[in-house]
Amino acid sequence: MGDDARTVAEERTERRVSLGFLLLTLCLIAVNMRATITGIGPLLEQLTADTGAHLATLSALTSVPLVAWALCSPLAHTAAQRWGLNRVLTVSLVLLTAGTVIRSLPFVSAEGWPVATLWIGTALIGVALAAANVLLPAVVKQSFGTRVPLVTAIYTALLAGCGALASGLVVPISHVETGGSPWGWRIALIAVCATLPVAAALWMIHHRRAGHGRGESRAAGSSRGPSVWGDSVAWQVGAYFGVQASLFYVLLTWIAPMAISYGRGEAQAGVDTMMFQLTGVISSLALPVALRGRLERWVPALLPALALVAVAGMILVPGGILWWGLAGLTSGSSLAMSLTLMASRARDHHTASALSGMGQSVGYAFAAFPPIVFGLLHTAVGGWVAPLAFSGLLLVAQVLLGLLVGRDRYVLDR
Repeated sequence: MGDDARTVAEERTERRVSLGFLLLTLCLIAVNMRATITGIGPLLEQLTADTGAHLATLSALTSVPLVAWALCSPLAHTAAQRWGLNRVLTVSLVLLTAGTVIRSLPFVSAEGWPVATLWIGTALIGVALAAANVLLPAVVKQSFGTRVPLVTAIYTALLAGCGALASGLVVPISHVETGGSPWGWRIALIAVCATLPVAAALWMIHHRRAGHGRGESRAAGSSRGPSVWGDSVAWQVGAYFGVQASLFYVLLTWIAPMAISYGRGEAQAGVDTMMFQLTGVISSLALPVALRGRLERWVPALLPALALVAVAGMILVPGGILWWGLAGLTSGSSLAMSLTLMASRARDHHTASALSGMGQSVGYAFAAFPPIVFGLLHTAVGGWVAPLAFSGLLLVAQVLLGLLVGRDRYVLDR
């Protein structure tokens, strides 16, 4: 009995160490994921000056990953079922590292394609993040069980926080001088993702220890069962994800140009973008507490309230950085809420992976367009009132969808 007790204790200790290592690895992955894309907005003025492309054209760089996520998210679940979840995540992290490097290579000059490597690298980053975005909720569901909201909140907070730091640091880094010349936007975009190779290496260690992560297959000869694509709850979760992502990427792209139009400097505009995202860290970490109380049913619908106040403030009292913070509180908590729903509205990690792939495909297919619509409205009207009113409509839609996804319903339940 003594030996058996020691064996059980050793197994528990080993599992705790393994989960601790996995949590550390997921956190480091999260540190780099959003940082690969959040630095673009504050550098748009430099990109325009360096490439000669129009500001509206380069603002579409933010939408490139969204299009990739919409197209590739369903494929991530299929690939994980075939080759294993851990293996697909390993490939995605290698691809993410390659895309980050390619994006900052000296651009290829050609008629009509003056910045080919910039667009190609951004597209590769989008494809890589599609797999990571989809499969991480499944990893959390599979490994952390009842602690899904807490673990999701932790890595979502890191997504928001480190993405925020990237937005605030890229401009100062780009102005660092060596040999009499500034580093520029290329080095700045690589510098904010400097720990990405470390994250990839840690995940490879976990991959080697845990195996490929191929989920238990269905019994031979059994039917594949219903698809999440025909499930109403899955569509509600996907729509909620898409609307909340739309507001985040609209503001991520346009806060800096808005701030500059109000007379703030380039570096100050980067700090504004950083503050918008940093406040999301606070709300992400606070979400698990809110989900434990009696308001759990209503939390998805209540989250957009602060952003509605922020949008009204941007219209009535433009230029106040308080509004960026209020909008950030909604964005951070809404992302954590969406990812939590993708795990909590599924009965097992297989269904969570399928729901995540479907929901993010639907969500990002929608979210790719609002930043462009926002820019077109600004160009057409010449001000910020009309595009901000458009953002307000997105928030109203999030409230209505929040009332639906807040109900205690599960995907594929009949």
